[in-house]
Amino acid sequence: MDTLADAVAELPDRSLLVLDDDAPLRTRLGRALESRGFEPRLAATVAEALAAVKAQAPAFAVLDMRLEDGNGLQVVEAIQSARPDARVIMLTGYGAIATAVAAVKAGAVDYLTKPVDADDVVRALLARPDETPAPPDNPMSADRVRWEHIQRVYELCGHNVSETARRLNMHRRTLQRILAKRAPR
Repeated sequence: MDTLADAVAELPDRSLLVLDDDAPLRTRLGRALESRGFEPRLAATVAEALAAVKAQAPAFAVLDMRLEDGNGLQVVEAIQSARPDARVIMLTGYGAIATAVAAVKAGAVDYLTKPVDADDVVRALLARPDETPAPPDNPMSADRVRWEHIQRVYELCGHNVSETARRLNMHRRTLQRILAKRAPR
């Protein structure tokens, strides 16, 4: 195969569901995957995605983990029950081991953190089960991973600084300084 688009062109079914509540990301990713040969349908909510799966289960799916009206895992389960051979990739802005395990248990074949490159998504969708993925070209820095984790716990604690600091086993003022700073690159 010369390119990813050639590999996609050889697929018998190129139907793809893209679920993300971030409209610009959803649109850009949909266009990028369409230019690589997929036939994407876009959904902004879990309800829209479930309706799309019910109408026609896709061969591939790229789903956001956390959405306003639910969780992308609900859609993974619906796709897997309607079409067990479908290949599903989960996307999230908050990379965590527990959610990655939940996604794989639900039937996802890979779990990628945002921001994500369309070529990385295509490689993950086309990867064989026995194939080890190549390391990312531009992984998140350790500082960024730490910051994402802190933000996730802070959000789960209802934006309560004292509770977040207790759960992260750090001083409340240290946490406040971290939260006041911009995200590291």
